[in-house]
Amino acid sequence: MGDPYLRIHIDLGDCDLTAAEEACFAAGALSVTLSDGADNPVLEPAPGETPLWPAIRLSALFTPGSSGPALSAALSIALNLAEAAVSHDLLDDRPWEREWLSDFHPMQFGRRLWIRPGGQAIDAPGAVVLELDPGLAFGTGTHPTTALCLEWLDGFPLAGARVLDYGCGSGILALGALALGADHALAVDIDPQALLATAQNSARNRLTQRLESGPPEVVSGRRFDLVLANILAGPLVELADVLSQAVEPGGRIVLSGLLEDQSPGVARAYAAHFEMKPPVVRDGWVLLEGVRTRERGTMQPC
Repeated sequence: MGDPYLRIHIDLGDCDLTAAEEACFAAGALSVTLSDGADNPVLEPAPGETPLWPAIRLSALFTPGSSGPALSAALSIALNLAEAAVSHDLLDDRPWEREWLSDFHPMQFGRRLWIRPGGQAIDAPGAVVLELDPGLAFGTGTHPTTALCLEWLDGFPLAGARVLDYGCGSGILALGALALGADHALAVDIDPQALLATAQNSARNRLTQRLESGPPEVVSGRRFDLVLANILAGPLVELADVLSQAVEPGGRIVLSGLLEDQSPGVARAYAAHFEMKPPVVRDGWVLLEGVRTRERGTMQPC
């Protein structure tokens, strides 16, 4: 590997973000990233919104051999910041495109289902294996809500089922359902990169012929035996009518991506059409399951 890169960290405080970015690039920065500077996570932005944190830390990457003290001092002066607000460290050069492998290992969900990165072996009789690498979209099974959904899928009789994965991300839930015996899955997302990642992952697992993908509009007028939505509490409430109408009478809905204190409100939004089961909780996150009890409107099978 080559020499380490210099990384400058700036705690912006009241400093203008655009001015800070421009100052870093003017000083020769290769890239600039933003992070939460004070443990104030943004858990539930509205669709299409990209809110920033109340306290922002900007990190700028500079070429190996750059002077940390000199650049830190220059940026402090240019942005009128106290010296303590600007710090620096070194970042070792590594094969970043494969760096995630150090933390991503084969994972088991339920009795049969395994998610593995490329090239890693699984020695488990009867294993149902999905090969999945983190890429353009969220979803590798490491988050508690994804794990809850995958474990639910492993324990549910999916043979012949028609499945909707609403907010598919990497496609992991739709692909998991297909691998476990579902007949057909529709994966939808508002993000074109998610649809691209889903298509790539389906091809990798030879599931393309049973998978359809597209934007949310393709759901209209169709219904499914199982609807999965691992998104966020706000959108789940807003989409209650759309998702409810997409479930066949007697079919199931599985909702996740919500915190424990949000689950009662989400359950209420679906209670008119579903017999809601007690929530399943893990690390403060929740999975809700419901059985469709009432028909609403006239829909065509998927």
